[in-house]
Amino acid sequence: MLLAATAIDLHGGATAGTGHGLAAAYLGYSVAFGHSMVRWADERFAHRFAGGPPPRGKPKYGAARVRYEWREFGKAALATAIACGLLGAMIVLVDDPDRTQALLAWLARLGGVLAIWSLWPITHTLWPAKPKDTGGREHV
Repeated sequence: MLLAATAIDLHGGATAGTGHGLAAAYLGYSVAFGHSMVRWADERFAHRFAGGPPPRGKPKYGAARVRYEWREFGKAALATAIACGLLGAMIVLVDDPDRTQALLAWLARLGGVLAIWSLWPITHTLWPAKPKDTGGREHV
């Protein structure tokens, strides 16, 4: 529905604005992260209201944490690719550089977000987190 409304608005002569770019980003991130977001919420709801087990947290250390960070970055890359594809389609549909300037700015914005996001998996790969050394004492 959101995609149709955005396309109709642009096809009808509107100049692309922040909302049009945000619609593409929202759709991209919803597709890429939707399943994991629903699972996250379900785990917490089941634990709080239905006596379910405690929710899984993200791994804290080692290879498991590195895999987790790269998997999340992969979702962000997929979200960015979807959003940029939608932005590109809107730019082609409108075929007027004056009316699509804001969409080009969104391409750069999304690329910047992805570049920043890449810092997490890169740093966890180069310097993996290790359990804190308690010096032989048990941590209470």
